[in-house]
Amino acid sequence: MPSDTIPTPAALSARIPQHVVFRGFATETVVLNLETGKYHGLNPTGGRMLEVLEKTPNVEEAATKLAAQFGVPLDEIRRDLLTFCEDLAERGLLELDGSSAG
Repeated sequence: MPSDTIPTPAALSARIPQHVVFRGFATETVVLNLETGKYHGLNPTGGRMLEVLEKTPNVEEAATKLAAQFGVPLDEIRRDLLTFCEDLAERGLLELDGSSAG
């Protein structure tokens, strides 16, 4: 996907569809797509990213919270979070909406 078509993180919201459930464990988070029956394992960092995305109105706010929590520069977290969101969306585990800004 060309970078000029990707909404800015502040304009991009992410939500977990109704057909997706997840549960965190000590060493991983398991995400299950109830429509396909496939599950995916996330490491603790990915699990935390998913938890924060679920509780924030947009990707930028999630990135800000995660940068503060992990002590990583905001630009780095923002980039990693966008990649993470796109990967989950490709697997049907996350829905991205960039139309809320326009």
